[in-house]
Amino acid sequence: MDKECLICNSDIEYLSHDELMECVICHKKESSKARCVKGHFVCNECHMKGVNSILDICLNEESANPLHIIDKIMSQSFCHMHGPEHHVIVGSALLTAYKNAGGDIDLKEALVEMLNRGRKVPGGTCGFWGACGAGISTGMFVSIISNSTPLSEEPFKLSNLMTSKSLNSIGTYGGPRCCKRDSYLAILAAIDFVKENFGIELEKSDITCKYYHLNGQCTKDRCPFYKATD
Repeated sequence: MDKECLICNSDIEYLSHDELMECVICHKKESSKARCVKGHFVCNECHMKGVNSILDICLNEESANPLHIIDKIMSQSFCHMHGPEHHVIVGSALLTAYKNAGGDIDLKEALVEMLNRGRKVPGGTCGFWGACGAGISTGMFVSIISNSTPLSEEPFKLSNLMTSKSLNSIGTYGGPRCCKRDSYLAILAAIDFVKENFGIELEKSDITCKYYHLNGQCTKDRCPFYKATD
């Protein structure tokens, strides 16, 4: 089973307070509440190494189904079972589907902005901030397509409403966290929201999770996407 630590495959432990830790890959020091039970720490940047390849994947994608697109991204080696890369890939899949469904955006420019914003949301926000990064990513997506700023009126409203709808869906199913489940829930909320508020219909498909066997905390029958196949 693929557990948590990228170095030794051991479980992750969460601390009650931040500690200054040194990344075992790049040796940069960073405050964090998470490390593996054997003491290994991987910083957010190293955890997301390779995430820039999203640009090539998305710019060559023709699908208007964000669930199809994110599954393709999740299959890449840089995307782990859990991690802050999901805070980027949710919004990226939605931007790509939105463009392919007729949305009027410069996709490359939008994806670069999504990368810049999403990678600033650290791992563990779901438990420590009370706001899952996958849900926040949908708010970033709406903010980008509506050109929202802190001084906007309607775009400000829409981007915050989008985040709240995603977080409501994620919170309803409860924890422990699963980055795959929460990403799917966030995207499903966004598909309905975009149709209602932007008049763009993104494609939707049934989801059967392929990752439950990699998740030591899988909630199984409590997850709407769980279907045992082995």
